[in-house]
Amino acid sequence: MPAQSNIEMLEKVCASLESSKGLFIIDYRGLSVKETQELRRQLRKCGAEMKVYKNNIVRIALEKNELPAVDDYLKGTVACVFYENDPAAAAKAVKETSKKLNKIEFRGGIVDGSVLTAEEALAIAELPSKEQLLGQIAGLISGFSRDIAVCVNGVSSGLARSIQQVSEQKAA
Repeated sequence: MPAQSNIEMLEKVCASLESSKGLFIIDYRGLSVKETQELRRQLRKCGAEMKVYKNNIVRIALEKNELPAVDDYLKGTVACVFYENDPAAAAKAVKETSKKLNKIEFRGGIVDGSVLTAEEALAIAELPSKEQLLGQIAGLISGFSRDIAVCVNGVSSGLARSIQQVSEQKAA
């Protein structure tokens, strides 16, 4: 019979998986308590949280929630970064903290129900945030509408100039 503490931890992991849209698995070996607190603070700002659970319990929770197995990444000293909305923001926070401290590595993760490798997780960290993408889309839309307005205005002004030239020729 499993220990009560393990059952409670399994419930916590399942709750974290249900409330998040995905997770990244990171190797955090060598981080001091202060550095870990800094990473957690950065993650909290972008709607993510870092939790350290027993690897076997995470495996069981993933299976219980019908998520793909990431057994290759759940070895050694790892932490799970659960994100609520934007995987790019969470991955970016981990990457920026990793650059500062030079101690954190991506192992992999699960995004939209698909398993990611460490390289794919880093690629997500390179993506612009959701707000930046929305700003770029808004800029593109306003650019198109401006171009359409210029084209429509150009047709009517060209027609007006043509009519004026024709009237000037007939007057002469």
